[in-house]
Order: sequence, then structure tokens, then C-alpha cells
Amino acid sequence: MDRRTLLAGGLAALAGAAMPGILLAAPAKPRVIRFGVSSAGVGNPPRSGTGTLDVVQAHRYLEQEFEADGIAVKWMFFKGQGPATNEAMSNEQIDFVSQGALPSIIGRAAGLDTRVVFVSGARGNSYVGVPPDSPIKSVKELRGKRVAFNKGTAGHLAAIRILDLHGLTERDVRVINLEPGAALAAFQSGDLDAIFGGLNLLNLRNKGALRVIFDTRNTPVATAPSHVLVRQPFAEQYPDATRRVVKSLVRAARWSSDEANRDALFSLWSQFGSTTKAMYQEEYAGVAMRDRLTPLADPFILAREREAIADAYRFKLIRRTVDPAQWLDTRYLNAALKELKLEHYWSRFDAQGRRLT
Repeated sequence: MDRRTLLAGGLAALAGAAMPGILLAAPAKPRVIRFGVSSAGVGNPPRSGTGTLDVVQAHRYLEQEFEADGIAVKWMFFKGQGPATNEAMSNEQIDFVSQGALPSIIGRAAGLDTRVVFVSGARGNSYVGVPPDSPIKSVKELRGKRVAFNKGTAGHLAAIRILDLHGLTERDVRVINLEPGAALAAFQSGDLDAIFGGLNLLNLRNKGALRVIFDTRNTPVATAPSHVLVRQPFAEQYPDATRRVVKSLVRAARWSSDEANRDALFSLWSQFGSTTKAMYQEEYAGVAMRDRLTPLADPFILAREREAIADAYRFKLIRRTVDPAQWLDTRYLNAALKELKLEHYWSRFDAQGRRLT
């Protein structure tokens, strides 16, 4: 019997009720659970500011789950984004991490012993903006132009995939490697011809300082998922704690997916940072919350994972490929869905983003 089978059996035993007359050994418990976030955070104390993870923090789902056990939860934010959290994972400074597709793939390809245990964002959209008085009207016209994105991050992969959709490569543009805050400053000072980014670019658009020339809202196959990963040695030592972390994330996804909480969710996200409630309302207009915030690793997510890995290898961002079947571990998610009676709450989608019956 291999290790995965043994772990699966142990997890099932822990998740289920013990049979009368049989005494089970208490599961091993960590003293602290260290959760890394691939951003500098917003507010004081810092929060992720958007997505399911912000709900986990704001509602203290993790702290509530482990409080009775005396297990502390430590949130750690990294201004250096994905590359910085990969280094922290490598140095065993964090146990879980929230990352976009590319940095998690780079880490795995470089030998980090991680597993994807939760999908924290199913269809993250990207935007391309130019100065409002720019003659540029399409992505195709960016050839030879100065553009900015942060290399090694989820935004990097999103940018080169958008370029690829329009017949361009990274070499066809003049890339300036900047973290998001510096890129926005450079754009506003006139040092860039275009900028790639997320929903935050709409703030500049609303101020009349940017014109959007492309977004992925109508191109679901161009979106990319974000993940929560666990350091596998931690998961092997503390499988029950790992299951309970994922259960807390699923609780947050369930609350966030409820249409009755749509307004409250947008209010929560807009408490910090420059993204307003109206911008979230625009971003999610006509979209069911449970479709955007599903934690399921369905055929759509698996296709995006395989495509992101293939693109990272094709664009020479990684030197060896990654096997998603060996990387995604859905046992903890499946156990949480069963325990919370949510096996059929979220819809599943095919590889092209069409709802499965």
C-alpha cells in the first residue's frame, strides 16, 4: 500500500465518527499554522483585500476552527508576491500559501514539495490599459511598445497569454519588470505605453487616466485560477489540520457564493485599497457568485491548469513540466464538501467553460 493510500485511509478515519468501543489515537497537532499571502496586503492589520481569502480573514474562520485546540494562526504577507512566497516555502517559513498560477507552477517545477488543495479563484480576469490619448486601440498595436508586468507572477503569465492571443510574443514588446504599485506609478508618469493588470486598473479608467483596450471577461479560456497550496511535509505530518484548514476555506467559499451575501461581500472587499464597490459590481455583473468563487477542481480548472503549465514551459518560464495529476490533491476538499454537505452546491464546467448538466 503506497503512502497516498495510507494517508487517504487515515484522513477518512479522522473525518468520520469512531466506531463504538474503538479508541483512536489523537491526531498530531501543530503549535501554529503559518499562512502566506502573495501580496503586501491592505489595511492594518493587513488583509488580502479580495477573494475567498479575505472572507476567511475577516470572518476569522481559521482562528475559530483551531481556537479550542490552542493552535495559533499566523498570517504572513509578502510584497514580493509569488517569488517571495516561493522562497518562504523553500525555507519552510510558511505552511500554506495563496498564489496565482505561474508562481505556483514555477515553484513546483523547481522542486518545491507542494500540493494544490484549494481553488481560491476560478476565473481571475486581466485587463490591458493605455493612456486615454494614446493612438493604440488593440493589443496587436503593442509591438515595440513599453509595457509593464511583474515577472514570475500570475500577471506575467496572463500578459504573455494575452499577447499570444493577438499574435505577439514577450520579445515583441519592451517589457519593464515592475511590481504592481510601481507599474501604476510609472504608467501615470507617462513612462509606459501600456500596462497589464487586474481589476485595479478600472480605478484609473474611472478617473479618466486610462483606457481599457482588452479584457478577458468574455474569454474564459484566457483566465487563470489562483490556488491555496500546502507544503507537503506539513500535510503528511498534520493531515487532520490540513483537512480543517481546507474546510475553513470551503466555509468562506460557501458564504461568498451565496447571492444573498453579494452586496455584503463587495462592501467587505472595498473596505481597503482603491477598488470600489461599484467596480466589483461591474466586474461581477451578470455572473453568478458561485460560478466565480467555486472551489471545485472541475474539468474547466483542470484544463486551465494544464494549459498554464504548458504555456509556462512553451514560453520558457520553467525548465521542466509539471504533472497536474501528481500536484492537485483533492482529498481534503472532498472530505470538507462531504462534512459540510456541499457536494452538489457548486456547478461544474467543461474545459471550455460551459456548464455541465
